[in-house]
Amino acid sequence: MSGRLFVEALACRETPRRPLWIMRQAGRYLPEYRELRARYSFEQLCASPELAAEVTLQPIRRFPLDAAIIFADLMSPLAALGVSFHFDPGPVMERPLRTADQIDALREPAPGEIAPEVPAALRLVRAELPDEVALLGFAGAPLSLAAYLVEGRGSRGGFPALRALLAREPELFDRLLARLARLSADYLIEQVRAGADAVQVFDTWAGLLSRRDWRRHVRPHLVALLERLGEAGVRRILFVNDAPHLIGDYAALPAEAIACDWRLDLAEVRTLVGPDRAVQGNLDPAILGAGPEAKRRAARELLAAVPRRGHVVNLGHGILPDAPIESVHALIETVHREADAR
Repeated sequence: MSGRLFVEALACRETPRRPLWIMRQAGRYLPEYRELRARYSFEQLCASPELAAEVTLQPIRRFPLDAAIIFADLMSPLAALGVSFHFDPGPVMERPLRTADQIDALREPAPGEIAPEVPAALRLVRAELPDEVALLGFAGAPLSLAAYLVEGRGSRGGFPALRALLAREPELFDRLLARLARLSADYLIEQVRAGADAVQVFDTWAGLLSRRDWRRHVRPHLVALLERLGEAGVRRILFVNDAPHLIGDYAALPAEAIACDWRLDLAEVRTLVGPDRAVQGNLDPAILGAGPEAKRRAARELLAAVPRRGHVVNLGHGILPDAPIESVHALIETVHREADAR
C-alpha cells in the first residue's frame, strides 16, 4: 500500500504519528516553483503533464511530507463541458452561464475527455513518488464550480449572480449542479485509476447560501457526488470553507475525512464527525508568516486539542505565497516530534 501512514489515518486506525500535508504545497512560496514560473505561464504548467508532475514533486523533494497533491487548477475539468476561460490572475469565464440555453448546451464528456493531462500527470508522479508518500487527486464541489461558471470570475461580494440564478430559476440551478456533480465524479474516478490514493473535494465557496437553500439545492448534488465516489471505492476528503452555519451538515456527509478552515475549532468538528471518521486541518495559514516559533506553538496547541487517531494535520486553507520556508520546517518538525515523545 502506498502512503500507508496517510491511508491508515484516513481509516481512523492507530498510527505512530499524524500524517501531514499542506494545501497548495506545490506553488508560489517555493523558489524552485518561482523559477519555473519565470519560464512558463500558469496555464502552460497545468497543461503539460511533465511540468505538472515536476511541480507536484517539488515540495516532496524539499520536505518530508506524507502526501503529494497533483498540481492542477479547480477549473481544469470545466473545459470538457465546452466552456472557455482564462486566468487574470484568477479564472475568468469568457461567457458566464446565465441562461437555460447555455446551461443545457453543456457537453456530457466521456470520462477520458475530462482534463486528460491531469491523470497523465498523476501517472508520472506515481512512478517517481516514494512508496511512503500518498498521492492525492482533487476536484471542486458542484457549488464552488458553479460559482465561477455563473459569476464569471471570483467575487468578494458573495457571487450575487449565482444566488440570483437560484432565486430566479431554482430548477435550472439544480440542473447545473447535477451536471457538475457528474463531471467531478467522473474526473475523480479517473484520477484514482491513474494512481491517486485518495481525493479531496474542495467546497471553497460552501458558505454562500442559507442553510435552508443549501439543504434543498446543494446537499443532494454533493451527496450524489460523494456516494458515487464511495461506490467506486474512492477514499474521500471533503474540504468545507467559511461555512460555520453548515458544519454539522457537512460533518454528516459520506466522506472518510472532513477538512475545515481555520475559523472552526477542530476538536469540536471531531466531535461532530464521530470517532470512526477522520478530520483534517486546520492551522491558520497566516501563522506561518509569524515565524517558526509561532508556528511551533500553534501546532503544539492543535496536537494537544485534537486526538491523534484519525487526524491529518494541514492548514485551514492554502499556504500563502510569502510563507517562510523555515516556518514550514518548524511545522513538520513539531508534528514529527509527537512520535518521538511517545
